[in-house]
Formats: sequence, C-alpha cells, structure tokens
Amino acid sequence: MNQPGITIIGLGPGDPMLITREAWGVLNDVKEIYLRTSEHPAVDGFPKGLIIHSFDYLYEENIEFEQVYEEIVETVLDLGHRDSGVVYGIPGHPLIAEATSPEIIRRAQRDGIPVKILEGMSFFEAAFGLLGIDPLPQTSLIDGLELAISHHPPFPPSAPVLIAQIYSAAVASNVKLTLMSVYPDNHPVQLIHGAGTAGAYVESVELYKIDRSKKIGLRTVLYVPALSSGSSFENFQEIIARLRAPDGCPWDREQTHLTLRPFLLEETYEVLAALDNEDQTALEEELGDLMLQIVLHAQLASEYGDFSMVDVLEKISEKLIRRHPHVFGDLEVKDQQTVVENWQKLKLAEHEGEQEFNGVLRGVSPALPALVQAETFQQRVNRVGFDWPDIQGVFKKIDEELKEVRKAKTPVEFEDEIGDLLFSVVNLARWKNIDAESALRAANGKFRQRFEELEAAARKQGKELVELNLDAMDQLWNEAKKTKNLK
Repeated sequence: MNQPGITIIGLGPGDPMLITREAWGVLNDVKEIYLRTSEHPAVDGFPKGLIIHSFDYLYEENIEFEQVYEEIVETVLDLGHRDSGVVYGIPGHPLIAEATSPEIIRRAQRDGIPVKILEGMSFFEAAFGLLGIDPLPQTSLIDGLELAISHHPPFPPSAPVLIAQIYSAAVASNVKLTLMSVYPDNHPVQLIHGAGTAGAYVESVELYKIDRSKKIGLRTVLYVPALSSGSSFENFQEIIARLRAPDGCPWDREQTHLTLRPFLLEETYEVLAALDNEDQTALEEELGDLMLQIVLHAQLASEYGDFSMVDVLEKISEKLIRRHPHVFGDLEVKDQQTVVENWQKLKLAEHEGEQEFNGVLRGVSPALPALVQAETFQQRVNRVGFDWPDIQGVFKKIDEELKEVRKAKTPVEFEDEIGDLLFSVVNLARWKNIDAESALRAANGKFRQRFEELEAAARKQGKELVELNLDAMDQLWNEAKKTKNLK
C-alpha cells in the first residue's frame, strides 16, 4: 500500500534479479508506480497488476532535458501531496547519475513532504564488475553529456575514468573530440553496453573509433584507462611538495621566493628562445621548466600560509571569466578593438574605490625588459585614445628624436635623447604590429650568426680577427651575409 509522501526506488542497472529485496517488497505492495522512463529492462520483471506510469512522453516531445526534469520534479512533488503519496522509480541508484531525485529531495524537504529512499545497485558497480577492476583509489565518474560540450577533460588523465550516458554516436563523437585534446587518438578504451543485463558486452576499441560502434545505446558507458602518473598537474604538484618535504631534496628545501627569482627569469627567457627558434621540442621542455618554477613558488606560498595553488587557479579563472563577458556572458562585441577597450574598462572597474590612484599604467612591472615595458606603456595609453592619429606622426617623431641625439653635447644628454629615440622606434614597431623585443632578439641572432661566419672565414685563412684591418673584416662580413642569405 502506498504511504504518504514520496518513495524513490532504485531499480538497479537492468536485470530484474538485481532489484533489492526491499525495493521488490514495495513493488509488490503498491498499486502504481511512476517511472522516469519505462525504457529499462527491469520493468519487464515487475509484479503483475502493477500500474505503470512513465514520463517517456516528455522525452518524446523533443524539449530540453532541463525542462523534462523540471516537469518530472513538479509532477512527483504534486503527487507526493496525496494521502497515498507516490512511488517514483529510477534506473540504477536514486542518487547516482540522476538529475531528478536530488532536486525532488531538496524541494520536498523545503515543503515538508516526507521522502524515503530505497537504495539500488547502480550501473557503476555492474560496469566495474564486467571490467574486473576496483575503481579505487582514483577513478573519476563523469557525465558524458557534460564532457561532450567541454573543450578540455575536467579530470586528471593519470587516473582512469568511467563516462556515463554515451547513448548515441553523436554523443560519442563529441566526447572523443574532447578526450583527444589530451589522450592519444589510438588510446585503448572500453565501451560497456548494457551493464547489469543478460546481454552485457565489453567492446575494446581505440579512442578515435568509439563513435563507429554499432552497439551504442541507452545503457552504454565508456571506460578510459589512465595515462602515466606524470601526465597530471596534481601529480606534478605532489612531486614538488615531496621535494620540499622534510625528507626531500636539501637544495629545494633551502629555496625561497627570492633565491628562485633568477631561475624564473632564466626559464622565461629559455621559453622565449625556443619560440624565437620555432623549436617545438625545446618549447615542450622549456615550458615544463617554467612550470616547475611557478609550482615551486605556489608550494612555498602554501607552506608560508600565504596562498595555495587552488587560490592561484581560482583567482585567474575568475579574472578570465570576468574579463570575457563576450565569451562567458551576454555581451556582444564587434571586433578586437572593442574587446581591448572593454577589457580596459573592466580592469578600471575592478580597482574602483581603491585609495591608490588607479592609473592606466598601474600594474606594469618595473622588472620588464625595457623594450617590453615601452611597448606595454604604449599599448595601455592607446586604449584610452592617447596615440598618433596615423603612422606619419610616428615617423616624424623618430626624425625629431634623431635630430635631438645629434644635438646632444653631454653624456647625460646623449643618454636622455637616445632613450627617447628608442622609445619612438618601439612605437613604430607597435604601429606595424611587430613585437620590438622579438625583433631586436632576431637582429641579435642575425648579428651573432654573421659574426661567427666572419670568425670562421678568418680561421680558414689562418688569421685571428685582431690581425685583420676593418676593410678585410668588412669583406668577410659581406661574404657571411651572402652565405646565409641574410641581408
């Protein structure tokens, strides 16, 4: 007999034999049951005479899942107000991979409606049973629909993952695209079909082929084995923490923010060098070295009680979302310039009310290389309209500053005027969308290459450079330019 309030029953993964004895007792005792869906193998084994209502018609109306779930929740709550209450049946466990039950429970508690939960075996247990593995200690459980609309997996690849709701080839296709941003295309995975039913089947395939499976259906889930332990950010943090532990590395334990400063700068320039050389192998390695420095600083801050890596990630994530309302919100922008202008307005608004004057150039680090700092200053003031109306003004300014250099008499005057000239040249580079720092680094590399050719040519003649006059060196210089096709 039905009881007042709401009884939510877990119907197990599929086979009627896997329904719990408690749930089976209720099914034999009540006159009717409401099912989120009747598309469940256990329904065929229900007691005879049990009146079955289902919400399948809502799914068939092709409305959004959120709306379907809202309709179900409201209906179950209304039925719960009856003197006879309502029995609501859910595939698997009532609170595992289920959107309606938690919301029904929350609103029922708010409205004073009694709720009873009858546990059920979930498809997770059945799936792990088929795989013959223990999900502990690190297996992630993920909703395939959420993963399908993501751009990056939200779990560490160093741990295995079980992905639910791979119910169609379309979902499988979107899921594999997200996974392939991290995993190799041919990573071995298992599609598990009908876990907890007599027709359960495990299909081993390569990741890029999962959407080609002919067996994908409503009860298909995907198991993705882990990559190496060194593939996750969390494991990398553990390595750094271990190095800093009392029984860790003596050198790492002695470091402070200040002692690490030179290494941070060095590794940053190593990354820039790899970029300049377009050397992807070196870039891969140098980015790792730079990450080491970043995580070390975060580890130190955590030990000092200042902040943790979680704080760092939360703050930068919030900032990126806040400053991109045209991506994460409803703001519409027409072009890149509008994005930059809106970015500047958002930055100013963030610091509004602070006692310190919030100027346009606030926050530009004095430790930046001079060329980078000059370009940053110029980019900042451009955002508020302080710039030449056209590039001719920039050329005139360079001519003016060059004349000032020629007029300089004292070392102090020369230093001042040359600084102004360099600042103007950086402005010209900015107008031409050229990174001044990279341009000068390229010129330095070109000079080095040419000069080393000059040295090599002199050695072939059996001479040292100091033995050559300027004309001889100039001749070798021009030959070096031709050799390297440099101009």
